[in-house]
Amino acid sequence: MSVNALVSKIREKNNPTVAGLDARLEYIPDHITEKYVAEYGKTLKAAAASMMEFNKGLIDALCDIVPAIKPQAAYYELLGPEGAIVLRDTIAYAHEKGMYVIADIKRNDIGATATAYAQAYLGRSEVCGESLPVYDSDSCTVNAYLGTDGINPFLTECKNRDKGIYVLVKTSNKSSGEFQNRLMGDQPLYVRMAEKVAEWGEDLMTECGYSQVGAVVGATYPEEQKIIRKIIPHSYFLVPGYGAQGATAKDIANAFNDDGLGAIVNSSRGIMCAWKKCDLDYQEAARQEAIRMRDDIVSAIR
Repeated sequence: MSVNALVSKIREKNNPTVAGLDARLEYIPDHITEKYVAEYGKTLKAAAASMMEFNKGLIDALCDIVPAIKPQAAYYELLGPEGAIVLRDTIAYAHEKGMYVIADIKRNDIGATATAYAQAYLGRSEVCGESLPVYDSDSCTVNAYLGTDGINPFLTECKNRDKGIYVLVKTSNKSSGEFQNRLMGDQPLYVRMAEKVAEWGEDLMTECGYSQVGAVVGATYPEEQKIIRKIIPHSYFLVPGYGAQGATAKDIANAFNDDGLGAIVNSSRGIMCAWKKCDLDYQEAARQEAIRMRDDIVSAIR
């Protein structure tokens, strides 16, 4: 699915948010993990099975109101090969339910290795003459520190497969300024990165007016959002930092264009762990938090 599909889903649901599925065992209700520990023991297989049930339950609860999910690969890699299968199956299940998927992988390397990453998450793997999908996400996050030759393989898959990427431009973490705010000539690095995003996205414009090359721009830096938005008005922003990291709906308003589009705001722990703050089961708690977040964001950007 392209950014056209994402924009269509956001419009259909009137909801510019994405649910991060970054499950850790402590986020999963005990009744789920206890069931699989009883079956498989205290093993990675039990943890993976717990995560898969939890993810499917969340997707079932959210798919009619939230347009997209964002699984963070690190939490699946933590469970080894079993976790890799859960990541693949979570993406497939989200697609079955009509959701757009952003694989949060933040990968990059020299050209040949970057090609392998790009093919794994956006493209296909060639096996004895057969072209096989691997994770098959709709888009993924990338780190452009190695420069254009590490980004080109992802751009190739975007062109060939109608997929997208989100380049790290200004991240939400506290120490991001150590490098991202350092001057390169007369401008900070995050401005130079935004300029490259504009360049990389020129040949990947779509019918909806947005490029397949987007940017990760943290909710915790609203003034930087405003600067970056002026540089790349036609790039979609993936906006982390809302909720658990401290940013509010007011903080993300600058990420959006005047049409109310242009950004999708992530919440992970706020949705996954909503059940810990109330007497509802995890699915209903996640659903109610997702609705609250949607209404909060929409009211802010209006």
